[in-house]
Amino acid sequence: MPVHALAPNDGLYYEHEPAAAGGATFVFFNALTGDTASWQAIAPALRRHGHGTLLWNLRGQKDSPFGGPDAISAEEIVADAIALMRALAPARPVYVGLSIGGLFAAQAHLAGARCAALLLINTLRKPGPRLDWVNAAVHRAALTGGGRLIQDLYLPLLCGPAWLAANRERFLTDEPYAPVDPARGVACLLAAGAGADWDLPYEQLSVPVTVLSGLQDRVFHEAADVAALAARLPDGQRVELPDGGHLVTMERPQVVLDACLALVERLPA
Repeated sequence: MPVHALAPNDGLYYEHEPAAAGGATFVFFNALTGDTASWQAIAPALRRHGHGTLLWNLRGQKDSPFGGPDAISAEEIVADAIALMRALAPARPVYVGLSIGGLFAAQAHLAGARCAALLLINTLRKPGPRLDWVNAAVHRAALTGGGRLIQDLYLPLLCGPAWLAANRERFLTDEPYAPVDPARGVACLLAAGAGADWDLPYEQLSVPVTVLSGLQDRVFHEAADVAALAARLPDGQRVELPDGGHLVTMERPQVVLDACLALVERLPA
């Protein structure tokens, strides 16, 4: 199991498959509650097209050890990404970030771990009282009832109706909720996410950027905000999915795959 060591008790689990000659390497940035499994419906197809993939887990996610809560912060997540990119040096990296993962990807690019292009999936949002409230509430829900409580509360607001109808019986069961230990990775990550800086200088993202938005996302998607932020991108394109939600990698992986392949077409030869 490959782990990039960061400190005696800290590291990043990763799966790296190099690109074929002339291909890009898609580097996937997880959401706080995700892991490399989020991309397994997409990465193999990209490899069949001759592209490389780099999947990795944040400190505190599956198989990525961390020494304690002080090791996890929004700033450290970006620093970890930079360290991993410099260690592995993937060829023609294209960063793909889901939710806050897109923010971390853009920040890593701006901080020196440059990529050739960015795919931001349900990332764009403006800082403010609503975002602060949601981030604090998700963390509190985890400490109260764990991941199952978060899913029962938020999935109807995050996912499209087709996915909800197909998966309803898996949720809202009689199994009691169980709180997450505040020292566990997922709790530390959610706490770190509440401190992320969303005031991103979009004008400085001079590489090709695709903004993929699921319009059924009733928690984070604010149409006017996304439009205003996307308009600040020097080379931005938008893809909207009317029947998809926040977790489009789970609901509609083919859409994500198509967006990845279309983004490669915008890269310099």
